[in-house]
Amino acid sequence: MDSKKQKDSPQSNESTRTSPFPDEALDRVLGLVKSHKDRSSVSLVCKDWYNAERWSRTHVFIGNCYSVSPEIVARRFPNIRSVTLKGKPRFSDFNLVPLNWGADIHHWLVVFASKYPFLEELRLKRMTISDESLEFLATTFTNFKALSLLSCDGFSTDGLAAIATHCKNLTELDIQENGIDDLGGGWLSCFPENFTSLEVLNFANLNSDVSFDALERLVNRCRSLKVLKVNKSITLENLQRLLERAPQLIELCTGSFNQDLTPRQYAELESAFNNCKNLNILAGLWEATSLYLPVLYPVCTNLTFLNLSYAALQSGELAKLIAHCSNLRRLWVLDTVEDKGLEAVGSSCPLLEELRVFPAEPFEQDVAPGVTERGFVAVSYGCPRLHYVLYFCRQMTNAAVATIVQNCPDFTHFRLCIMNPGQPDYLTDEPMDEAFGAVVKNCAKLQRLAVSGLLTDLTFEYIGKYAKNLETLSVAFAGRSDLGMQCVLSGCPKLRKLEIRDCPFGNEALLSGLEKYESMRSLWMSACNVTMNACRRLAKQMPRLNVEVMKDEESDDSQADKVYVYRSVAGPRRDAPPFVMTL
Repeated sequence: MDSKKQKDSPQSNESTRTSPFPDEALDRVLGLVKSHKDRSSVSLVCKDWYNAERWSRTHVFIGNCYSVSPEIVARRFPNIRSVTLKGKPRFSDFNLVPLNWGADIHHWLVVFASKYPFLEELRLKRMTISDESLEFLATTFTNFKALSLLSCDGFSTDGLAAIATHCKNLTELDIQENGIDDLGGGWLSCFPENFTSLEVLNFANLNSDVSFDALERLVNRCRSLKVLKVNKSITLENLQRLLERAPQLIELCTGSFNQDLTPRQYAELESAFNNCKNLNILAGLWEATSLYLPVLYPVCTNLTFLNLSYAALQSGELAKLIAHCSNLRRLWVLDTVEDKGLEAVGSSCPLLEELRVFPAEPFEQDVAPGVTERGFVAVSYGCPRLHYVLYFCRQMTNAAVATIVQNCPDFTHFRLCIMNPGQPDYLTDEPMDEAFGAVVKNCAKLQRLAVSGLLTDLTFEYIGKYAKNLETLSVAFAGRSDLGMQCVLSGCPKLRKLEIRDCPFGNEALLSGLEKYESMRSLWMSACNVTMNACRRLAKQMPRLNVEVMKDEESDDSQADKVYVYRSVAGPRRDAPPFVMTL
């Protein structure tokens, strides 16, 4: 043990020990604590526990890359092997954060290279990572094992080629929903012929054709492969050959599910699925039709998660498939399944806990109604364990939402997205206040809420009064005055993230949260009635907060078009582009 560790370690200063646990027992207990929130709580008990947790922690989660610097992280935790890091605000998913805003990973990698040469895992969300950074990562960390990139940008398939070429111990390569420059599928050929360690491979969202021969050889070599997610260039015939070489898979995202098969090929594909005894998560099914869905029936009984968000199934097709999925816990579908499809879900999936319904045509106004309140209500009657929902629809009623939460009072995540802004209860023409009032009154465990439709301040009064466990609130095109936001800030003690766009909240609402913001992770406000003077006042009175303003072109100089407020122990960031003003 080096001198610095002796100074800080639990073995030092025995005479002032406050912990009743022997060092060995404390180390074993901490080894069983996986939650980063629980470990943070442990570190606050006493100095011995702080030091023990500091030296034993191998994974760190950072929800905002600007809330802390990599240097501070390295000083606090000397033995990190795994890092999870989030960058841009969530509203960047809706193109509300300008290009080149920041969140570049490279400086973090440079610091990690000197402090954590033993780094094994890096999981990034909404970060910018260049091909040069990927090559630096691949060539610097000799025992690197796992890379996960979700909603990241700045790189191309050349960067993936560097990872495949140099990371000899790679077990996971997970590339999901990124803004990637897809230069072709040749990167798959860069894995060495003696490479066998891969356990997770996901390139489902890449567009280009890949070398199937290289993929087949890779799958055949990696006998520990458990997760395989391919893109739509992989045909049903290709898929059958992959499944024959990897029957041990527990998670699969198929390619295109529409190809002319001979009776023999159909039988071989069905047999390949039948041999996948451990498969419990299924996704993909691009262009799937009722003709080939029956080949899935052998694995449906074991499925706990079915992701059909790439498959525009009709109600009858979903009903036939879902009838075989009695153990399903999670289901993602497109609204092409309509209410009849959701009624089949309510009849067939009594154990369902999570439902997400996405719009097939989110930007089209003159389209079929998709799903309505009827399908949602049907699911609530048949699936009493439902506690997570994301539901895009074009119409809803207060009475329907009240019925849903009475049937399923254990919601922790309730995200209802009525796609027409300011849409009232379509039957009564009343605001949707009572709908969300019913949600917060009935669902005491609620942690995340997204509201939509025609809403007055009454909705936010309900939220402030009843949503005592709420952590994240997303608001768009809602409210009447500053009172709404004030009710939320004063009434929700556990609120950590507040996301607001296109609402009438102004300076008084913003400044009402002065004491609240330091206990929150972040506040986002765009297209609201906030001025630059109010932002300056907030920054002056709360110097430990970073208050950033992004100006739109040709906007009024006095208006703060986009405001991003977050706590940070690292001070103002040094890489802010010219259009970001740090106050």
